[in-house]
This record gives sequence, structure tokens and C-alpha cells, in this order.
Amino acid sequence: MPEVQTVARVFVFALFCGALAVSVASWLVRTRRISPFSALSRTLRAWSDPVLRPIETRLVRAGGNPTNAGWWLVIGVAIVGVVLLAVLEWVTGVIIEVMGAVEGGPRGVARLVILLAYNVLFFALLIRVLGAWIGAFRYSRWMRPAYALTDWLVMPISRALPPVGMFDFSPLAALFVLWVLRYLLLSII
Repeated sequence: MPEVQTVARVFVFALFCGALAVSVASWLVRTRRISPFSALSRTLRAWSDPVLRPIETRLVRAGGNPTNAGWWLVIGVAIVGVVLLAVLEWVTGVIIEVMGAVEGGPRGVARLVILLAYNVLFFALLIRVLGAWIGAFRYSRWMRPAYALTDWLVMPISRALPPVGMFDFSPLAALFVLWVLRYLLLSII
């Protein structure tokens, strides 16, 4: 698995360097650092325009400046590359955990199921709290899954623990209950 991650890192870095080269080439020609009538300028335009033209079109439609297309390309490639590497690392970790759980027998599988359920509920609680901070509440299309996953735990606590001013501590208490439940289940196994 580390070989796949190394290849992916090299690939993402090569894409980033290519995007940077396209951006710099376009910038050199647009700012006339290179004579627009030279053979080098025509070559750089022929090389960078097919890559940047779709981005320029989208920028113009969105009301942006098409001269910034090169930098949008560089930033976009960097963000997509980081996300791709993070997802690949996460998938690799999950595969290694599943293989370890299968080797551990039924206890290993039960431990893995408990840890995965804890992680899913933890992130659902986190999304619920962050969504409340930015104003995306229960009936928002993106928030419904987080509320559906955590209501069984948060609602009884919120009935017993009233809000303090404008702060609702029931998701924090639910996180503590979830942590204790995970600790107890793992100690039983």
C-alpha cells in the first residue's frame, strides 16, 4: 500500500508542476514578458490555451477576470490533489484495519464495528454542531443525515439538560456518553 501512496504523491506533484508551468506560460505571454509575436510566445499559447480556455469560460460566466484562470488552475489542482491523497490514505487505513480485524477473529471484527460506529456518530455530532453554528439546521437537506444518526442520543439528553442561555450542551453531553459507551463496550470485548 505505501507504494500506491508514493505513486499517487508523485502523480499529484507532477500535475501541480504542470498546472504551475501552464499558469506561468500564460502569464508570461499575457503580461508581454515575452514578445507576443515570437515563436516561443506562439508555442506557449498553443500549449497553455487548450488547458486554460475552459477555466476562462467559466470565470467569464461567473463574472470573474479571465486573466486569473492560470491561478485558479493551480489552486484547483492543489486542492483536488490534497483531497485525493487524503482519501487514498483514509482508504488504505480502512483496508489495513479491516485486514487486522479479520485476523483478530470475532473479537477483532466486533472491536472494528464498535470503533467504526463510534467514528460515524462522532462525525455526525460534529457536523450537527458545526451546522448549528453556521445556521444549517435540522431540515436542511445536508443536515438531515447527521440529525437522523444522532437524534436517538441527543434528544433524551436535551430533555434532561436544558440549554444554558443560547448554548445547547446536549451534543457535548451526547459525545461524552458516546465516549463512555465506546469505552465500556471495548472493555467487555
